[in-house]
Amino acid sequence: MTYLAKPHLHHPTLTRNKVGYTRRDYEGKISTLCAGCGHDSISAAIIQACWELDIEPHRVAKMSGIGCSSKTPDYFLGASHGFNTVHGRMPSVLTGANLANRDLLYLGISGDGDSASIGLGQFANAMRRGVRMAYIVENNGVYGLTKGQFSATADRGSKSKKGVINSDSAVDLVGIALQLGATYVARSFSGDKEQLVPLIKGALGHGGAAFIDVISPCVTFNNHVGSTKSYDYVREHNEAVNRIDFMDTHSEITTKYAAGSVVDVPHHDGTMLRLRKLHADYDPTDRLAAMAYMNERQAQGEVVTGLLFVDAHATDLHQALNTSSSPLNSLGVSQLNPGNKTLDKINAGLR
Repeated sequence: MTYLAKPHLHHPTLTRNKVGYTRRDYEGKISTLCAGCGHDSISAAIIQACWELDIEPHRVAKMSGIGCSSKTPDYFLGASHGFNTVHGRMPSVLTGANLANRDLLYLGISGDGDSASIGLGQFANAMRRGVRMAYIVENNGVYGLTKGQFSATADRGSKSKKGVINSDSAVDLVGIALQLGATYVARSFSGDKEQLVPLIKGALGHGGAAFIDVISPCVTFNNHVGSTKSYDYVREHNEAVNRIDFMDTHSEITTKYAAGSVVDVPHHDGTMLRLRKLHADYDPTDRLAAMAYMNERQAQGEVVTGLLFVDAHATDLHQALNTSSSPLNSLGVSQLNPGNKTLDKINAGLR
């Protein structure tokens, strides 16, 4: 028998945060993902970040699309608002909710298929419009729900289990976010909780469009390590090789390494993911320098992790549209329908 609900009883000695919640209060249902999936580590990091930030769960609105990653909001913040949207359409639903109620904290959860393929246009427009949210992509480079086909972030030249070679170029969501004006851009690894939790905390507290790309190895359909976006497989003789293999369920892949260092994370099939953590003195306020640095390290077969760019003076869509300081869903009929004279004045200002 499978149990999907966790017990509501908490031990009385569990530590509570400033708003009176234990860490357990930020959890959701029991995960049904493959044992050892990196996505579960991301859920745990979100739970930890919200607990440490003393966020009341009912102040959070979590949105997702379709895919393994988009199932995960069911596994955290069980007492928050949630909406599982159509495939690739999470950003527009989140944008509408944000415009209606600016008082909530918005958390968008997506995957490399959901955001880099069918939802690429939605992702791009959410970034350029500056919708205030923490947008997290759980990136494994494969379509796990449909048995491991190439996703849009799979690199050219990668090989599938059946030996099919990917001839398509990879979509680099981090590069797109930087180019289109996202004001908080980061990349991390699902197995590096010490780095990921602070990045999520920063994204939740940011005043504009915050994007985090999280490399999250699929333990069942293990993605190649990327040249531009996801995974870079470094063979024993340093020859970059890209491929996807079927893998039996294994334990979760984790790592720990210092700022400014490079680490090779071994995968269950013997391949390597090479990660470089940003130096402590790295300046994340220069957008062009961030793009150049990321491309430079990618050319060396490294996936740069950390806070790549942040604009401390970010604005959001509400400021751009000059919307009411009161949430739109709280306005009455007299405010939403002020009469013909006011409408004529508005129309005259648009001529």
